[in-house]
Amino acid sequence: MKKHLTAALFAFMSMVVSLSACGGSDDDNGAKPEGGGGNTTETVERTLAKGADVSWLTQLEQEGKTFCNAKGEKKECMQLLKDLGCDAIRLRVWVNPSDGWCGKDDVLAKARRAQALGMRLMIDFHYSDSWADPGKQNVPESWHGYTLGQLQKAVAEHTSDVLSTLKANGIDVEWVQIGNETSSGMLWPLGQAQGSQFAGYVSLNNAGYDAAKSVYPDALCVIHLDRGQELAHCTWMFDGMRAGGAKWDVIGLSLYPSDSDWQDCARLCLDNMQTLARRYGTKVMLCETGMPWDSPNASAMLKRMVDGCKSIDDCLGIFYWEPECPPGWNGYTLGAFDNEGKPTAALDAFAR
Repeated sequence: MKKHLTAALFAFMSMVVSLSACGGSDDDNGAKPEGGGGNTTETVERTLAKGADVSWLTQLEQEGKTFCNAKGEKKECMQLLKDLGCDAIRLRVWVNPSDGWCGKDDVLAKARRAQALGMRLMIDFHYSDSWADPGKQNVPESWHGYTLGQLQKAVAEHTSDVLSTLKANGIDVEWVQIGNETSSGMLWPLGQAQGSQFAGYVSLNNAGYDAAKSVYPDALCVIHLDRGQELAHCTWMFDGMRAGGAKWDVIGLSLYPSDSDWQDCARLCLDNMQTLARRYGTKVMLCETGMPWDSPNASAMLKRMVDGCKSIDDCLGIFYWEPECPPGWNGYTLGAFDNEGKPTAALDAFAR
């Protein structure tokens, strides 16, 4: 009997200790951050994602582009990036692209390859038939003439359709961008954010957020802005979005410095990440970065950003934008491969 009583007492005390450890308290060594974007998702701690957006990859391959390592040995691009230390892939989605690139089927094909390599995945919804960025947030052709309510429904259906297709094919999605560089909102003019007017954008963002969570409840949803080095640019947006009831889990930034200002830009962007994480009680990440492929500072810049992101507890990752792009292809010169298809020194930072 004594043996049973002792066992029971031990079990009871263990339960008390466990409840005390897990229950938490509002008095947890400091003030709570200001209200965030509605992030209630609990995630397992993971290492900093070191990723690449390779959305052009299938198009490049169809045109005959090949890739090789520093020894000149041909390699499949995603495998080569993984060998260099990249562990995550970002893929953009267009609604009805005229040539099919970056449409749902093309995204699925690339996502399958990333999944097979064990790479983490971010899906970047543009909610357009082509590029969406700070200078343009064009409504897809098939959505023209829609009311705001109809646009909300279209955003939700498109988001759910793409993500459900990925999930049905066994694809894991860790992050979902609800819009791309939406620094003035999305789906203009009804979803444009300007001055103190955020209601239309908030409603569209929340439609995408809710749809993403309905398919991948544990995926983290990102609101993504350009000019990560400009704090006022970011706080104007997120103050307005928070006041309007916007939902988000992660603040994503872009950073494209030049040779003349890269050190200041890197410092300011890293400082801003910490400020934004505290101000909004949210996670942060660098969703896009890059410098000219032949820049003498590209390697130092990326190393500075990788090391800096690692030092920020709330930073989830850093993604190079289209490193696989050959110099000058499609007018783009900020890739990280040379004219021979070999990776430049910029990507050395991912191996650290």
